[in-house]
Amino acid sequence: MTTQALTAASFEQTVLNNDIVLVDFWAAWCGPCRAFAPVFDKASANHPDIIFGKVDTEAEQSLAATARITSIPTLMAFREGILVFSQPGSLPASALEQVIAQIRGLDMDDIRKSVAEAQGATSAS
Repeated sequence: MTTQALTAASFEQTVLNNDIVLVDFWAAWCGPCRAFAPVFDKASANHPDIIFGKVDTEAEQSLAATARITSIPTLMAFREGILVFSQPGSLPASALEQVIAQIRGLDMDDIRKSVAEAQGATSAS
């Protein structure tokens, strides 16, 4: 599968309606972003069951601000609509494959429980 451009209009629906979504926040002027792009594209071809999205931080400044992007490239991963990974910087192919394997191996029942507990603690204070 190829990567798809995500916008403020499509971002939330894409994250919520797919099991695993990897998002590359990038900009055309960013050298490390251009270096990471072929790694991200190749991974998308190797993992057709995962949605690989790209957010152009110049075109989608409000979305980048909402996602609290302060450095690019930044890779975010969502599983079942929950943010499970966020890291700035370019990754080599082997590291990206490790991230994907870790995301696939997550116990989402534990993750949902942790999120619920954290939300409960936040609303109780």
